[in-house]
Amino acid sequence: MSLFRSIATVGGFTMASRVTGLMREMMIAHFLGAGAVADAFFVAFRFPNLFRSLFAEGAFNAAFVPLFTGKLTAEGREEARLFAERSLAVLFVALALFVAVMELAMPWALWGLAPGFGSTPGKMTLAVEFSRICFPYLLFISLTSLQAGVLNSLGRFAAAAGTPVLLNLTSMAGLWLLAPHTETAGHAMAWGTFAAGIVQFSWLVFSVRRAGMPLRIVRPRLSPEIRLLFKRIVPGAVGAGVYQVNLVINTMIASLVADGAVSYLNYADRVNQLPLGVIGIAIGTALLPLLSRQLKAGEAEAAQVSQNRAMEFGLILTLPAAVALMVIAAPVIRVLFERGSFGPAETAATASALVAFAIGLPAYVLVKVLTPAFFAREDTATPVRVAGATMLLNIVLNLALVGSLAHVGMALSTAIAAWFNVIVLAVLLKRRGFFAMDERLRAKAPRIVAACAVMAAALWGARQVLWPLAQGQLMAIAMLVALVTAGLVAFVVAAQLLDAARLSDIKAMMRRK
Repeated sequence: MSLFRSIATVGGFTMASRVTGLMREMMIAHFLGAGAVADAFFVAFRFPNLFRSLFAEGAFNAAFVPLFTGKLTAEGREEARLFAERSLAVLFVALALFVAVMELAMPWALWGLAPGFGSTPGKMTLAVEFSRICFPYLLFISLTSLQAGVLNSLGRFAAAAGTPVLLNLTSMAGLWLLAPHTETAGHAMAWGTFAAGIVQFSWLVFSVRRAGMPLRIVRPRLSPEIRLLFKRIVPGAVGAGVYQVNLVINTMIASLVADGAVSYLNYADRVNQLPLGVIGIAIGTALLPLLSRQLKAGEAEAAQVSQNRAMEFGLILTLPAAVALMVIAAPVIRVLFERGSFGPAETAATASALVAFAIGLPAYVLVKVLTPAFFAREDTATPVRVAGATMLLNIVLNLALVGSLAHVGMALSTAIAAWFNVIVLAVLLKRRGFFAMDERLRAKAPRIVAACAVMAAALWGARQVLWPLAQGQLMAIAMLVALVTAGLVAFVVAAQLLDAARLSDIKAMMRRK
């Protein structure tokens, strides 16, 4: 399967997951609003997801996939399967112990994550209750991530890419069915999250069996190869999860700013995650196994070509998405969330955060393009050094901007830190001879930027004409669809005229192995 066909496969399923994710957030906004209960749930849900992003999906996959792919290429499927089984056994024991410790330490851990919750009566108690229900999700989703790494290494991307859809559907069902019977709607969401972890894990158990790679239960043993695996996980944890770490830092500070600030950032980030997840995760998921195979085969030049085309593909999709989100942030937030407990004030606050997050959207995706070049060469140490500097910059910017811009300053600091991360990674790769923009990318990049500028002007003009007509929910939806259509048409036409991207080029990339 070609790189871009793999990206399209992962991207298609990720699009489904992000759409159902938005539906989930719309339900949360309706039932929970943007107050104390919503803040408590979002922190409780972010807690296990922080460790999932740092260790399971990020650092673990970065360390596991190259080793598993190497065994698959050099020693065959049976040895690769045995390695996966041993990894699963040790990971299960380590995570079960970690979850047990965190369940006991939850009150103190929450004080560290959201210290401002203590100033609102009952808010910290709710956050602790929700977190204790949600945290076992980490165990199931981490084991799911290992199975996803196995499937991705085998070139089977669909089953793993579809698991987030199960999370969204299961948690929505939990909210709908349990809300009338639980103390708060937040309790219903927490139990739905717990159930979703079990559903996702069970689905991939079935999927790896269908792929001819069933993972049996074996006795955990710290063999040399398992020690090597976990040795590589540790330094890569922060580097792979820098975006999530930045969001957690934002959460800590947001909990001190105002009631509802955590929710504003969460809703804005959820919208921003739609293009980020569809494009960034798809590129990173498909690129790492490909680069690993090309480098193992001694095809360094082919690896650079793959990276250039992934970067080009990412820019074509993310730059217009970022510009569009900045121009029509308020209409997007109003249509998606403004109903029930979520009113115009919450819309304005969330839209401001979305504009700031969108500034960093291309950077978030470019990080997904650049980091596989390190991971495929089994270098997990360099990204962690860059991540450390990035997080330090994010903290400094948070503290500098929060006074004047409140929660918007925190979103903006995350975006600026992401661009810093991209620049440093690109410079390091270039110095080592592992990355250089080829002639095609150097020619296309400024043209893509120019096409986005044309689209921004057209979209701004269309908003001035169309959005005043958005009286009522149905008209608001119709006007937003019209705005999105106008922006899309403007970008496609400008891209064709400026030779920034042609349909024939994209079809050729989809066919190229």
